Amino acid sequence: MSKSKRILELMMTVNRRRKFTVKELAQEFGVSQRTILRDLQELSELGVPLYSEVGPHGGYQVLNERILPPIAFTEEEAVSIFFAGHALRHFSSLPFETEYSSALNKFYFYMSGEVRDRIDEMKNRVDIITPHRSSKSPYLSALLAASIQQKVIEVEYASRGETTKREIQPIGIYASNGLWYCPAYCFLRNEFRLFRCDRIQNVGVPSKKMEPMDFSSLHLGNRRSYNQPGEKLVKLIVELNKEGVQQCESEIWAAPELGTRNDGTGWLECSIPITDLDYFAEFFIGMGKKARVKQPQELLELMRIRLRELLHLYK
Repeated sequence: MSKSKRILELMMTVNRRRKFTVKELAQEFGVSQRTILRDLQELSELGVPLYSEVGPHGGYQVLNERILPPIAFTEEEAVSIFFAGHALRHFSSLPFETEYSSALNKFYFYMSGEVRDRIDEMKNRVDIITPHRSSKSPYLSALLAASIQQKVIEVEYASRGETTKREIQPIGIYASNGLWYCPAYCFLRNEFRLFRCDRIQNVGVPSKKMEPMDFSSLHLGNRRSYNQPGEKLVKLIVELNKEGVQQCESEIWAAPELGTRNDGTGWLECSIPITDLDYFAEFFIGMGKKARVKQPQELLELMRIRLRELLHLYK
C-alpha cells in the first residue's frame, strides 16, 4: 500500500474510532509502530485533532471536532451543494449557524477558479426564497440536541401575552415560511404541543428530575399519526383546489396525507389530535378559498368563531 493511500485510510479509521493505540493501528495496517507514529504526526499537521494519553490505559483519541476524510465531487455536485447551503442565508436563525458559514466559505475557497467563476455568475440567477423574519430563535441547537438525545428540558415560553415555565421533550425542529417550530411533549399539559421557537426565551435543565418518555420511534415524519394513550383524535377532511394542493405539498405534516386528482385538485384526509384545533383553524383560514374544511365539526365551529372575530375587528 502506498503512503498516500495509507494516510487516507488511516484518517478514515481514526475518525470512526473513539480511542486507539499505536500498536493496534500498526497491526491493522501491517507496518511498524514507528511508521504509524510518523503517520499520526502527519495527520495532526493536516488538522486531525488528535491527543494522546499516557499510562497503562493510554492511547490516542480524536477530539469531538473530527475532520472528515477528503471527498471527491464532480463540478455539478459541487455547485448543487454550494447553492443548497447558500439558500440558508435567508434564515435569521439556524441550528448550526457558525458551522454553516464556515463550511460554505471553506467549500467555496477550495473550488477551482472555473467553478468559483461559474458560481459567481449564478448567484444572482438562482435562489430558494424564504420569507425574511426579524425574530430570532437562539435556542435551535439546544432544542435539536434534546430531541436527538431524548432529554427533558425546561423552557420559558412567551404566548398570548404571558411567559410560562414548562418542561418539554422535543421531537425535532423544522422551518416553515421562515419560522422555526418545535413539536414537543409538554409535561405541563400532559400532551404534545407545537412551540414557535422564536417565542422560547430560555432553555435550561429542569429544577426537578424528570424521566424522559420513550419516543425513540417518533420523529417529524410520523408525529401527526402518533396516538398518545388517552388522546382524543378527530377526523379531518378538507377539499383543495389546485393552489391549495400546491400549498399543502410544502407543509411537512400535510404532504404525506395529501391526495390528488388528474385535474390538479385534491384533498386531505387524516386523524388529528383535538388539542391541535387552534393550529388547524388558523392554518385553513389563512388558505382562504384554496381550502374548504368539511369536518370535523369542532374545527368548523372554531373557524366560524375566529372569522366572526375578524369581521368584528374590521366592522
